[in-house]
Amino acid sequence: MSRRTAARLGWSLFGLSALLLAVAFVLNLRRTQYADLSVTTGELLGQLVFVLFGWFGALIVSRRPSHPIGWLLCAFGLANGLAAFASEYAIYGLVSTPGAAPGAAALAWVTSWLFAVNLALLTTLLLLFPSGRPPSPRWRWVLWLASVGNGLIVIGALALWPLRGAALLQTNGPAEPGSVLAELGNVGFLAALAALLVAGASLVVRFRRARGVERQQLKWLLYAVAIAVLGTPLLSLAPSRTPELVVDLASALLIALIPVTVGLAILKYRLYDIDRLINRTLVYGLLTALLAGVYALVVLVLGQLFGGLGTNLPNWAVAAATLAVAALFRPARRRIQQGVDRRFNRRKYDAAKTIEAFSARLRDQIDLDTLASELLAVVDQTMQPTRDSLWLRPSASGSSSTARSEARPTTWSY
Repeated sequence: MSRRTAARLGWSLFGLSALLLAVAFVLNLRRTQYADLSVTTGELLGQLVFVLFGWFGALIVSRRPSHPIGWLLCAFGLANGLAAFASEYAIYGLVSTPGAAPGAAALAWVTSWLFAVNLALLTTLLLLFPSGRPPSPRWRWVLWLASVGNGLIVIGALALWPLRGAALLQTNGPAEPGSVLAELGNVGFLAALAALLVAGASLVVRFRRARGVERQQLKWLLYAVAIAVLGTPLLSLAPSRTPELVVDLASALLIALIPVTVGLAILKYRLYDIDRLINRTLVYGLLTALLAGVYALVVLVLGQLFGGLGTNLPNWAVAAATLAVAALFRPARRRIQQGVDRRFNRRKYDAAKTIEAFSARLRDQIDLDTLASELLAVVDQTMQPTRDSLWLRPSASGSSSTARSEARPTTWSY
């Protein structure tokens, strides 16, 4: 397939997935009063992030058509667009306007197993990223396990075919009949889940072996997965007064990190910025947790010491806690930054210490030859160039007509 043909196909798949989502939104506006249905308006808004899968997939396909990751992202976006459309179309034809949409009952049944396609695509993406091949031929069994498992899920969904209709659109759905097909579906789900977990573990194995560009690419994806895994439980701790729409959109933003990081990694755009991004995330994440804890502790202690907190916090307690957090911000950030550099960026930390030690010696050393040698040694230790040299200006006591080219370099090579 030529690059132009691949680009047209990739952007066509993206356009189709966006069109399906747009139609789903239009249909959703007609049924907002049905609160007990499986897909809420907030969840449908959250599915907008899956447009990013298709967009980055089309972008990768247009530039690297032979790379399977781009096609996987396109398929992911299309599958989620189809899921949103099928759900809203079935609701429109079975609940909002019964009988107005042909095939609505069949699409309601399709929504009961379409998640298996996403499981298969996600497993394949994790296993093939970033090279487009498994870590080794021995890992191909994971793809077979995912294929068999998700195939059994679809076969097991045949047990729900006689129940196709509005009942499949409820939040909990009907109880699956205890048939052989239903049991096969349960076995398939366990197999597909196991394949997904092993595919995730393959990223760690590949990361331990990777060097250079591939290691940076894996850092991007692992960063997104870590943020999503750690951030999702935190959303469940949101105050009860938080609107459900806000929680759904926050969950969608966490998922959106995955296509963004995959696209940046495959296209190698600002690839080495991931180290700085991870550093800043660790520093400001720990700093936020520390300051929030200090704020709560100060408010609690002051409130208990001076008459109890009650339902409304005293203004002076809030002001005191705010001042304590503001005073702690700069020293805490500096100490946390040092700790993160020492633990996760040891090379930068050692380089800073080397320069600091040289700066201290620079104040006392007056011998020019010794300074030149020490400066070159510091450059060698911190920057690690293949060759470095120091050019010195001619001394003031020399002839004023001395040419610049007559300066002699001091060189350190290895």
